[in-house]
Amino acid sequence: MIVIAKIGTSSVTAANGSVDTAAVGKLCSEVAGLRRDGHTVVVVTSGAVTAGVAAIAPLGGYRTDPMTLQALSAIGQPRLMRVYEDALAAEGLLAGQVLLAPLDFAHRQRYLHARDTFTRLLELGVVPVVNENDAIADDEIRFGDNDRLAALVAHLLRADILVLLTDTAGLLSADPRHNAEATLIEEVAEIDHELEQVAGGAASPMSRGGMSSKLAAAKMAVWSGSRVVIASARRPAVLADAVAGQQGVGTIFLPQRRALGARKLWIAFALRPAGRIVVDDGARRAVVERGKSLLPAGVVAVEGAFEADDAVEIVGADHVMFAKGIARLGAARATEWVGLHTGELSDDLPHEVVHRDDLVVL
Repeated sequence: MIVIAKIGTSSVTAANGSVDTAAVGKLCSEVAGLRRDGHTVVVVTSGAVTAGVAAIAPLGGYRTDPMTLQALSAIGQPRLMRVYEDALAAEGLLAGQVLLAPLDFAHRQRYLHARDTFTRLLELGVVPVVNENDAIADDEIRFGDNDRLAALVAHLLRADILVLLTDTAGLLSADPRHNAEATLIEEVAEIDHELEQVAGGAASPMSRGGMSSKLAAAKMAVWSGSRVVIASARRPAVLADAVAGQQGVGTIFLPQRRALGARKLWIAFALRPAGRIVVDDGARRAVVERGKSLLPAGVVAVEGAFEADDAVEIVGADHVMFAKGIARLGAARATEWVGLHTGELSDDLPHEVVHRDDLVVL
């Protein structure tokens, strides 16, 4: 199996913010166990910013504005990586650092190059240790949390399983910080709006994730054909149990039966939308039920300043996204053509706002 194991900030750092060597050692020991069983493993880790804060705190006077936090990540990342290198070396394994930015997924050639790099690292027997390139990330163009990054890596490598390790037993029936009677949801066949409302916020001030981001990541990964497990990083043998499908290991999300092809997976989850297109019920039925392209006649409104070849969300009258695609018309021309039928359009431009070959129903 190809296994992606993601561990969050609260699980990989100690109370003072420094890298928790025991926690990393436990994870790497379990990674080594999977490797001995013949599995391929990629680790996605958070914790660089917190480690940077811990390193500079004794000097005093640091700020917490976004630019400073990015600088702190540059301090913390090598400290974090050093712990992983030592822990994996103790298991006879070699670590390889991979720092990713959203543009590595948004541009097709960079996306394919990233996949080739991972493939070669794995062929060399290396354990890739992945983090977002926080030091140079633009706040307007970033993953936002490493759960999403892990789901994109799972999608990139067509992973069999994505394990999201956190500080709770899994997805609970209520927020345990406010409800002591919350119980573990052991299996999820489909992620719906009701389930999304169960998820809470970030677990700690330095975390960007939380259960809501893990649920969003799980939704992405199951559409990629991956099984997803949200489980406690402190649980003994958590990775082996997750791979084995052990009941009670955490919350297991079953993969969708209808796996999307590689290009449509890329459109659905790797591309950041630049705008939204609101459509009427007729256009929605044509897209969802009959697999048709989205034509101007069914468009009600256009939101955002997207250009041709940008990704867009497609929403109904309720403004809930039901599809995503690559626009063939920019926002300005799409706005001019709202509600027009094919015979009323000029012949020098595509007549589809989004062609069905570039459209994914979610």
